[in-house]
Amino acid sequence: MEKGNSHLLSRRDVTGLCTGLSASLLAPAYLQPAWAQSAAPALITRAIPHSGEKLPVVGLGTIIVFDVGTDAAKRVSCSDTVRALASHGGSLIDTAESYGTAESVLGDILADTGLRSQVFLATKFDIQDYDKTKGAAAFQGSLQRLRTGKLDLMQFHNVRDPKQDLGLLRDWKAQGLCRYTGITTTSADSYDATVAILEREKPDFLMVDYAIDKREAETRVLPAAAAVGTAVVVALPFGRGRVFHDVLSKPLPDWTAEFDCASWAQFFIKFILGNPAVTVVAPGTDKAEHMIDNLGGGRGRLPDAAMRARMAQFVQSV
Repeated sequence: MEKGNSHLLSRRDVTGLCTGLSASLLAPAYLQPAWAQSAAPALITRAIPHSGEKLPVVGLGTIIVFDVGTDAAKRVSCSDTVRALASHGGSLIDTAESYGTAESVLGDILADTGLRSQVFLATKFDIQDYDKTKGAAAFQGSLQRLRTGKLDLMQFHNVRDPKQDLGLLRDWKAQGLCRYTGITTTSADSYDATVAILEREKPDFLMVDYAIDKREAETRVLPAAAAVGTAVVVALPFGRGRVFHDVLSKPLPDWTAEFDCASWAQFFIKFILGNPAVTVVAPGTDKAEHMIDNLGGGRGRLPDAAMRARMAQFVQSV
């Protein structure tokens, strides 16, 4: 592989390059292990508006990929992914009680690796009727599965009712059971309800779906979050996978070097992070090499508004 073609790496190429010592030494600096990337730019951090605490801008999602039960080989892969996140500067890991065995798998990994203190741990509960007894039981269940006494972020999952009260979340925060509270949505049908809750309740965090080919959140949701000082975690940053599938066989345009982009995953992540309303992007993966690649999307230069328009136009033409 010629040095001049390092920006043409696809996710498939990255997987091959990151297997074995000699291969990793051939990889671009962004994709090398921590001991080999001393010259790589530091991972960008952004502040949580309500506290000023800084978070690395790329994290990890666990839906589907960490729902591996007792499968030993898959658990090793998940553990390697968490180790890669922590060793390469990442922090936020998002999960949920509704993600099958993901909470238990993650809890075991954090306990076995001793990495809990290095992780910003976020989970969610789905009690739509918001009964206090059920909510408390759900919270305790998450703590037990995650093998921790306190969460960094507890979120009310998939909000639908614009009148939804977040009093129980505030109570948990006041009791010291979680440091931050939040809400989530991955459905445009719930965006109006989401905005209403943001404006009234002003939660610490919002998780929302947002991708280069799914940008409805730009119109009202992201501005509403910014207006009330709510940090934004982006779920599904690769959309539903269609665009990723379409571009992986194609080379990156030469102009992506202008914002330090080394792969298609970084292309999509950097597009999102170019929006200043976004605090963290949390793509899901159970592959350490993909985790390292994703983290590269939070290093170096980010595209400005004009470049983001060019990126979106390019994707539309694919």
